[in-house]
Amino acid sequence: MKLKLSILLILSCFYFKANAQDPIFSQYFLVPETLNPGFSGFEDAAYFGVIHRTQWPSLDLRVNTEYAFYNTWIENLGGIGFSIMNQHENNTNYNHLQANLNFAYHVELSNDWYFRPAIEAGFGQKSFNFNNILLSDQININSGIINPNSADPLAPNANDKIMFMDFTAGFVFDKRNLRNDTDLWLGASIKHLNKPNISFVENGNAPLDIFYSIHANYKFPYFDRNDMLLSMNYMQQGAYNRLDIGTNIQLQKLLLGATAVTNPAKNDANSHLLTSVNAFIGLEMENLRFGFSYDINTTNIGRTDGVFEFSVTYLTGCLTCRNPANLERRK
Repeated sequence: MKLKLSILLILSCFYFKANAQDPIFSQYFLVPETLNPGFSGFEDAAYFGVIHRTQWPSLDLRVNTEYAFYNTWIENLGGIGFSIMNQHENNTNYNHLQANLNFAYHVELSNDWYFRPAIEAGFGQKSFNFNNILLSDQININSGIINPNSADPLAPNANDKIMFMDFTAGFVFDKRNLRNDTDLWLGASIKHLNKPNISFVENGNAPLDIFYSIHANYKFPYFDRNDMLLSMNYMQQGAYNRLDIGTNIQLQKLLLGATAVTNPAKNDANSHLLTSVNAFIGLEMENLRFGFSYDINTTNIGRTDGVFEFSVTYLTGCLTCRNPANLERRK
């Protein structure tokens, strides 16, 4: 009995170690708040939205992730944001629910540059549904009765749920040049500064690895009223790292793009440098922005049916006319 539960807990720890890696959204360039609290209140108006992500729907390890957010800018104070993230793994019923509150300050520098230092405080809950574990001493073969309790001393130590506080710090440098309608931002963030303990075993110690991210975007006009966006995002958590390099173009209201997802560390001999290619299509209207992306797997992991992601953002201001430079081009 003890051996069975010990093996189960060890396997769960290995699985959880893999699943402890933070969810990464392919459409981070549309909702950069998923990477860095410095983007709180980054738009010219209050805005809110949601992203839904389904990973590997054809495998037993199918993962669904939802991220809902709200951001606004308060004059003489800074950017305020709130978000809720929920991640669920179908096969094991592993679930991660977390709420975050963000604040970004705004410092005006010279030559149209701005500096946005930020902090984020979150409260999270992870669950693994250990109630479905059935140990051998709970089964009475003679009577056919299942005892709800086990005499195994390790059984009471397997917690179904753990709760923790989580803290993040980040900053963004951005430059919006209204004369030629270019937009450049450079940012970095450090998540899990307090390295919260996410062990499911009572008195266990499993600190969550710090998540580092360095990211940059550059938007510039081409063919008069159209825009092109170049983006880069480097991430590292524990022994794993990832580098995304992408480009998007805007053709009036239509958005098209692609991102190459790479694994520079190549942690084992079977690792691939290029792990997926993410295709993106979007639509930008007066107050609404829609995005759909599909990640095409390029490794030998087998048939996964890729990763689907859908986002909707609503701005209280006008997307196509909020920038004075855009007004000039529309005349």
